[in-house]
Amino acid sequence: MTTMNIATSKPAPAAAPVSVAEPALMPERSLAARLRPTLDAVLPPLLVVLALAGLWEVVASGPNATLPPPSKVWADSSELITDPFFDRGGLDKGLFWHLLASLQRVAVGFALAAGAGIATGLLIGTSKLATRGLDPLFQVLRTVPPLAWLPLSLAAFREAQPSAIFVIFITSIWPIIINTAVGVRNVPQDYRNVAAVIRLRGPAYFARIILPAAAPYIFTGLRIGVGLSWLAIIAAEMLIGGVGIGFFIWDAWNSSNLSDIVVALAYVGLVGFALDRAMALAGRLVTRGTSAQ
Repeated sequence: MTTMNIATSKPAPAAAPVSVAEPALMPERSLAARLRPTLDAVLPPLLVVLALAGLWEVVASGPNATLPPPSKVWADSSELITDPFFDRGGLDKGLFWHLLASLQRVAVGFALAAGAGIATGLLIGTSKLATRGLDPLFQVLRTVPPLAWLPLSLAAFREAQPSAIFVIFITSIWPIIINTAVGVRNVPQDYRNVAAVIRLRGPAYFARIILPAAAPYIFTGLRIGVGLSWLAIIAAEMLIGGVGIGFFIWDAWNSSNLSDIVVALAYVGLVGFALDRAMALAGRLVTRGTSAQ
């Protein structure tokens, strides 16, 4: 009778205790992680603004100061800050209505400049003959200051509204033309070869090959152009009068109301920043993130 040795199995060692984070701490850490990017973006500029406001308050509160400190700006112009929507008739309106009138002029002038600028840029970018004929002329005209066009526009249109729109148009069109032309010239040759293979010509060639490839350059020009449009309308409205943020600033200067000017400049800066961000966002959406940030 053979005997068999049966190996007795040893009991498995007990598993080491797993440390589990306390449930109460996990939501708090997750919230902090979500808020950290926002805080990193908001806190530095906020601290800088507060520091500059404190320095401004100290410097402008001296006996020889000529500009009002933030405390006086709030005391003199709190209604403009807290209620920008009032309308008492005539030119006695809140800043919202002045900004709205200026934005309407900018929208018309910039839309005209965008359409004409992109079309002209496509022509210059694709035609060497057009480049030789038009580029030197454009390089000269784009150096003319915006307000230098205002007397000619007033003489031509004899009305303030179209004159202001023309100043916006002639100011913002040049970066759109130049950037569009550069974008067209930088379309990769491989794209052009593909278009030749599939026999794309005419409008289909521009719509499917040229415009998508040049879109980052085009939106860079549009972003610069919208900023120049906002600068131009403020200066033009100081001279043409009527409802508009530029005229509001000039009227406040004639009334020696420096606090209103400070408030208006803050609104102008915020609106200009919003226009720039809006155009940058549109560029990222259309070009799928390849345009300038």
